[in-house]
Amino acid sequence: MPATIISDTSCFILLDKIQELDLLHLLFGQVVTTPKVLEEFGAPLPEWVIIQAPTDPKNQQVLTMIVDAGEASAIALAMEHDDCLLIIDEIKGRNLAKQLGLKITGTLGLLIQAKTKGHIESVLPLLHKIKQTNFRISASLETAMLRSAGE
Repeated sequence: MPATIISDTSCFILLDKIQELDLLHLLFGQVVTTPKVLEEFGAPLPEWVIIQAPTDPKNQQVLTMIVDAGEASAIALAMEHDDCLLIIDEIKGRNLAKQLGLKITGTLGLLIQAKTKGHIESVLPLLHKIKQTNFRISASLETAMLRSAGE
């Protein structure tokens, strides 16, 4: 497991909406995010979430020209850590993070990991909850997710 887990806003929002925010804690113990992500989330985060700003504001400023401010701050912070996993869902941000050589996953990938590690019995009920939110998931992604989870 990478030494540092950094999350963008969408993961916190989605897991909070489906009342599964603690899955992050079960999977990783501690998660790091930025003040901008906290601001976008709009509510206090649990004590196991560490708030840390990127040390180089120039990276964040440049990235903000490509992706939104929360994603830019999370990507900028991930760029400062040699051994990290960035949790990011938006396709534009994911593609940028990959181009920068960052290791990424998304919230749906976390659900598969939670099942694999025995924290949940099935991803299907959580997928049904997700579909009740405004989170967009294609039929092909849903099929691939269920296949990866062995369901």
